Amino acid sequence: MADGVPGDRTMRAVVCRDLAGVAGLSLERRPLPDPGPGKVRIRVRAAGVNFADTLVIEGKYQEKPALPFVPGFEVAGRIDAIGAGVDADLEGARVLAVIASGGYADHALAPASDVVRLTDAIDEVTAAGFAIAYGSSHGALRWEARLQPGETLVVHGASGGVGLAAVECGKAMGARVIATCRGVEKGRLAREKGADHVLDTDTDDLVARIKKLTEGRGADVVFDPVGKSVEEASLRGLGFGGRWLVVGFAGGGVPALPANILLVKNLAVHGFNWGGHRRHQPGRVAEGLTELLAWHGEGRLRPHVSHRVPLADYARALDLLRSRTSTGKVVLTMT
Repeated sequence: MADGVPGDRTMRAVVCRDLAGVAGLSLERRPLPDPGPGKVRIRVRAAGVNFADTLVIEGKYQEKPALPFVPGFEVAGRIDAIGAGVDADLEGARVLAVIASGGYADHALAPASDVVRLTDAIDEVTAAGFAIAYGSSHGALRWEARLQPGETLVVHGASGGVGLAAVECGKAMGARVIATCRGVEKGRLAREKGADHVLDTDTDDLVARIKKLTEGRGADVVFDPVGKSVEEASLRGLGFGGRWLVVGFAGGGVPALPANILLVKNLAVHGFNWGGHRRHQPGRVAEGLTELLAWHGEGRLRPHVSHRVPLADYARALDLLRSRTSTGKVVLTMT
């Protein structure tokens, strides 16, 4: 099923009609949407694939779009139509956008206030997987943990999209980074992204190694997108007054926090949902993305896209995340 010919008012889209995971999806032709007031239409070149996508198509995500819907939270491309009240200078601009849904399609609508212009330094495929991974990592470390230069940061799941971004953001903020991930190859990638030390969750005693690397003090901050399987390493690997950032549960399992350990060690636990900040503090999010794109332009961030998958192969893209076989980001391409 190819994209439309000139004059065609339809587009390809992956549509979820049943909350049955990938089995509930199909590639269909849908009417080309027109942007309403305050919105823009983006000719999508690439769409980021996120772990949250695997949850939303099963009805397990905190936000539940009404059926039928098109999944996909982040896109990059060129604005090809604008609605009433939108600055005319935006038409034709290359942008990235984080949207409520609709990314797995040739065109997507976004509020004009939510798009971020791209510089020549970043291509659409890289940009499509940039905002959520780097925005989440940067926001958690900057706003919640208040990570300081010279502090020790432990990043769990350091070979995934958010984990790798946290490694790079931590180094950009001047921290010493201890990365944990599974296997030699994934560990090598984390080290390439700047990790000072890499621990293998399959073979290393994480708590013992973290304590040794910090001369018994423990880490200052733990960035945790994994969940239950690294709970002990997070709690016991933190030093007195440490901060634990709960970012997600990609490992399948939600920790049940033992309050006694939090009390004895004066630990702080911060839940972090970047989407909540987008709704309640959009100005702060825009500032964060501006700083991140500047870091990218300076060469301090080098996003890793392990798989570029055509839109028609959306099932394979989602399976790469569910099976945890990808590293960095998986991105759907439209052309």
